[in-house]
Amino acid sequence: MDLEEKTIDRQTVFKGHVVDVELQHVKTPQGNTAVREIVRHAPAIALLVIDDDQKMILEKQWRSPVQNITWEIPAGKLDERDQGDARHAAVRELNEETRLKADKLTKITSFYSSVGFCDEFLTLYLAKGLKPVERALPQDQDEDIKLYRFSLEEALQMIANGEIQDSKTIVAVYYWQAQTLAQKLKENNEKPAD
Repeated sequence: MDLEEKTIDRQTVFKGHVVDVELQHVKTPQGNTAVREIVRHAPAIALLVIDDDQKMILEKQWRSPVQNITWEIPAGKLDERDQGDARHAAVRELNEETRLKADKLTKITSFYSSVGFCDEFLTLYLAKGLKPVERALPQDQDEDIKLYRFSLEEALQMIANGEIQDSKTIVAVYYWQAQTLAQKLKENNEKPAD
């Protein structure tokens, strides 16, 4: 079965600083016409930042779209300084938002944030071996970010309590949990039998 829709026409109805909104008329595989409202967003990165005490850095900030304070991992969109390089954006955002650099920066995965209406594509990195930066990059003037550190158990409880509701942060915490459990299993399997 062919699932691909054919675009009949498209029109940009809003062009903003962070997103553009596109209206598309499409023909479905069944031959029907439909309207699609699509939010266009630059590619972005997110960072699971874990310090030497095995605590993750979370940001507490106000988010206008949900009219609430959120707990999130550091993140940001790629811009002209990054020239399409997600890793460069991750290093830059880590500096801007946490004033840290990582000795070890490892790509975890990439994913779309919400495919039903938006094309934002996120690349998630693990940052470890943290040190203060020698030269701090300027922070975005419209951001007021507070940094906090939490253990895995605390972060999992924050998800269970509904304190963490941000999808990229939930993905990062569950990845951290899976890696921690895998490491414990490996260590248990390597113990000599009595």
